[in-house]
Amino acid sequence: MFGVDAGLLSRQYKLHLSNFPDWKAENYNPEFMLFKKNMGTHLSIDETSLSQGELYTIVTNKAAKGKKGSLVAIVRGVKSENVIFALSRLPESKRKMVQEMTLDLSPTMKLISRKCFPNASLVCDRFHVQQLMNEAVNDLRISYRWEAIDLENTEIQLGKEIGQRYIPHVFPNGDTRRQLLARSRHIVLKNSSKWTKSQTQRAEILFEQYPEIKKAYDVSLELTQIYNLKIKKEIALTKFAHWYNKVDKLNCKFFKSVVQTMQNNYRDIVNYFDNRSTNASAESFNAKIKAFRSQFRGVRDIPFFIFRLANLFA
Repeated sequence: MFGVDAGLLSRQYKLHLSNFPDWKAENYNPEFMLFKKNMGTHLSIDETSLSQGELYTIVTNKAAKGKKGSLVAIVRGVKSENVIFALSRLPESKRKMVQEMTLDLSPTMKLISRKCFPNASLVCDRFHVQQLMNEAVNDLRISYRWEAIDLENTEIQLGKEIGQRYIPHVFPNGDTRRQLLARSRHIVLKNSSKWTKSQTQRAEILFEQYPEIKKAYDVSLELTQIYNLKIKKEIALTKFAHWYNKVDKLNCKFFKSVVQTMQNNYRDIVNYFDNRSTNASAESFNAKIKAFRSQFRGVRDIPFFIFRLANLFA
């Protein structure tokens, strides 16, 4: 409208209007940046990618609800020694005031939190635990899908040898066995209340043909139901113990890893029932970074990108 070249305006903003050169000279550290004034009692920690898979560890304050004042620290990389060194630069008195840290199931994030925030109660995010179980159910579906592919290939080859055309069996909804298993991904990853009419029909056929998937899916729903209960963590421990027994009866290698992971982290998992805290704020913050990054079609100048993040969220 004003006859101004977009590239020229962008450079003028970056080099003159935004105060970025002065900020970079005074404040920017390529390894870590800390904003101690944004410290709070309830924090979240997670990693995110800024550019081409380059990971950064980000600590946010839950009280800011993803707005200005939410960014506490941004550290290059996820190596525990480097992150601990950076976060240790925060005032010790403020680090000891942190009451709760939400995080995923990463042992690295757990080590960082314990070292840097010694008085904080660690809470493993419920959605990561549920996702682990959902992925196990999906892996079971995939294993059956590979079996169906092998069976179909064998029948096609046999048909060629005896000179007959292979005609696959088609279920009432129009799926072949191979298609049924391929198209059931969203069924096993969603609650049955969210299925469409066609998905409900496909699920009925899937569970009739593969009862093991049905059992696994039902057990995964029971895990969600435990998390939805407003109970104390002592009661939650009992319910988890009963749930572990049901998973063991499935006798599937995919679920044994899930149970082992949960048992290794059970103290931090049941801490969820104290305040029902999740790592949703950190995941939401990561989503904002990704949306911000997509506006620039990727990040070419990381210092300038961090400068804008600091202006918006720190």
